[in-house]
Amino acid sequence: MGKPHIPLPEIRAAVEACRRCPLSQGRTQTVFGVGNPRARVLFVGEAPGRNEDLQGEPFVGAAGHMLNDLLAIAGLSRDDVYIANVLKCRPPGNRDPRPEEIELCAPFLREQTRTIMPDFIVTLGKFATQFILKTEVGITRLHGTLQHAGRFSVFPIYHPAAALYDGSKREALENDFATLGELLRQAGIVAAAPDGSQPGGEDRVPQVRSVAAVPPDELGVAPQPSPVKENESFSQQKLL
Repeated sequence: MGKPHIPLPEIRAAVEACRRCPLSQGRTQTVFGVGNPRARVLFVGEAPGRNEDLQGEPFVGAAGHMLNDLLAIAGLSRDDVYIANVLKCRPPGNRDPRPEEIELCAPFLREQTRTIMPDFIVTLGKFATQFILKTEVGITRLHGTLQHAGRFSVFPIYHPAAALYDGSKREALENDFATLGELLRQAGIVAAAPDGSQPGGEDRVPQVRSVAAVPPDELGVAPQPSPVKENESFSQQKLL
């Protein structure tokens, strides 16, 4: 019998107490995650931006508004899903996450995933995708493809912010979210519209592209032995 999952509030407290890397020195606050703790769909981004650092929630700026619109295409709302990032603190100047920062922060996302235990993980952007799938294959090749790793179905998508800087990616994002909606409908997670149309009002039947990324038993956040010993809290444990 496996160890019990750690409650999200306890994981959050450990994140707030974390001082393992220099990012903790420049943060306004940590950005833990938000949404339905029993969600069957987990969205994973890369790191908080300026607005997220100020408000303490992921995807609250312009990229967050776009994400809300894209969720609707898939027949979802924020109340249906859980949203988290690989990093819980904002990198200065919104620079890319560094490997050592990802390594130090990874145990928190792993524990969030073990507790929520979603059916689908939707990775948003290059860093989340490469971390979750443990792959060097780029997001340009993997977006819109269904990957199977461990017990999870993983669906990589461009980060919504990419469309803010490159308008040509907006169509790809919308198509991928339409595909996601169809996959979720087939899995019984999203209900079909009363008239039988696709989630988000789309009449098309999206096609899932096929690109192999990883062996089926490997996943960056696959359930692993908990770092928490019996009768000891998450925040008391050294996670490395």
